Amino acid sequence: MSYVLGLKCKECGHRVPVSAVHVCEACFGPYEVEYDYARMKGKVTRESIEKGPKSLWRYKDLLPVDKPVTGFHSGFTPLKRADRLARELGCSQLWIKDDSCNYPTYSYKERVVSVAISKAVEFGFDTVGCASTGNLANSVASHAAQAGLRCFVMIPHDLEQGKVLGSLIFAPTVVRIRGTYDDVNRLCTEIADKYGWAIVNVNLRPYYTEGAKTFGFEIAEQLGWKLPQHTIVPTAGGTILPKIYKAYKEFIELGLVEDTKPKIYSAQAAGCNPVVKAIQNGSDIIEPQKPNTIAKSIAIGNPADGYYAANVVRDSGGWGESATDREIVDAIKLLARLEGIWTEPAGGTTLAVAMKLIASGRIPKNESIVISITGNGLKTQEVVVDELVTPRVIEAKLNEFDGLLEENAAKAKGEPVGVLAEV
Repeated sequence: MSYVLGLKCKECGHRVPVSAVHVCEACFGPYEVEYDYARMKGKVTRESIEKGPKSLWRYKDLLPVDKPVTGFHSGFTPLKRADRLARELGCSQLWIKDDSCNYPTYSYKERVVSVAISKAVEFGFDTVGCASTGNLANSVASHAAQAGLRCFVMIPHDLEQGKVLGSLIFAPTVVRIRGTYDDVNRLCTEIADKYGWAIVNVNLRPYYTEGAKTFGFEIAEQLGWKLPQHTIVPTAGGTILPKIYKAYKEFIELGLVEDTKPKIYSAQAAGCNPVVKAIQNGSDIIEPQKPNTIAKSIAIGNPADGYYAANVVRDSGGWGESATDREIVDAIKLLARLEGIWTEPAGGTTLAVAMKLIASGRIPKNESIVISITGNGLKTQEVVVDELVTPRVIEAKLNEFDGLLEENAAKAKGEPVGVLAEV
C-alpha cells in the first residue's frame, strides 16, 4: 500500500501528481513528496517496521517507491556506542552512525540512490545519471549496473583517484568536467532537459532526497525507539540534514518515538562553509563560495538545499560550525585510533565539529550525541598518506625484531632515535 499523496512545493504549497518533476511551475520552489500520515497511523508501527528486511527498505511505507529494484542490502548500518572516543571527549553518551560500511560503495549515498534508481525504473527511464563529488557517482554507477540501466556520471575534473576508479569499475560513462561541483550540476540540469534522462539529483530530486530519511529512521530505531538529543551532520548540498530531521518528525507524528526536541548541527569544512556562515550570521541568504578544502565530497559552494538545512538547524535549536583541513585530518586519525573506523574527510569534518561543539559547551557532555559518518576513508587515501609513518623493513631475524621493539620504546619515551631504552 502506498501512502504517497503526490508532490508539494516547499515554498507555495502547490501540489502535482507523482511525476519526474522537481521545480514548481508556480513559484520555482522545490517539490517534496507528501504523505498521508493519518492513513499511516495504526498501520505503520514499530512492529511492522521491525518485521521488515534488514535494509533501508524496512521503511518502505515511508518512502515514495512502489516496487524496489535495488538497495536490498543497503542501509541498516551500525550505530556504534563510541565509549573510547566518549572518554577522550569527556562525554557520557556518544554514538557513531557509521555509513562508511554501507553496501555496495561504502557511503550514505546508497540510501538516496536506491530510492532514485527504483523510481527511475517505475517511471520507465532507461538512462540515469548524476552530478557528483564522488560518492554519489560511485553509488549511481553501481546501482545502475544492478538495475541494468545505461549510466552517465558527471564529476569535477580534480576528483580523488579512488572515487574516479570507484565509478569506472562499474562501466558507466564517466565525464570529467573542468570546474567545481556547481559547474557540473549546472551542466547536468541542461542534460536532463535536453536528453530526458533521469539525473537522480536533478529531475528525480524529490524522490532521491527521501532516501536520506532512512539514516534518521535507523538512528531512532537503533537507540531503542528514542531520539538522540544532538545529531551532528556533514553538510554539502544540504540533502541529508533536513531529511534526518524530517525522519525524526515523521516518527513523532506516527507516535513511534517521544518528541524530545532533538537538535541538529551542521558541520562544514572551513574552506567551503556557506551554510554554517548563514547560520552563524543569522542570515536567510546562502552566499556562494569557491571551495578550497581537502573535504571534496562536501565542497559544494552553492548548495541546492542549503537554505532548508540552515532553517532546520535554527528550528531545532542547533548550530553550525566549521573545521580546518588540519582539524579534519586529526579527527580522521583520532576516530581510526580510538574506534577503528576509517572515514573520509566528510566524517573527519563532522567529528572535528562535534569536538568543538562539545568543548565550547554548546553540546552538553552528559546528553546523548550521534555523530554522522557518511563515507569511507579508503576512497581518499591522499588525505592521510603523508601523515602516517612508513614501516621500517627488517631482516627475518629475531634480534632485528628485538631491536625494533627497543627503538619503538625509545621513541615512545621521546628519546633520540638510536638511543635504546634500558631493559
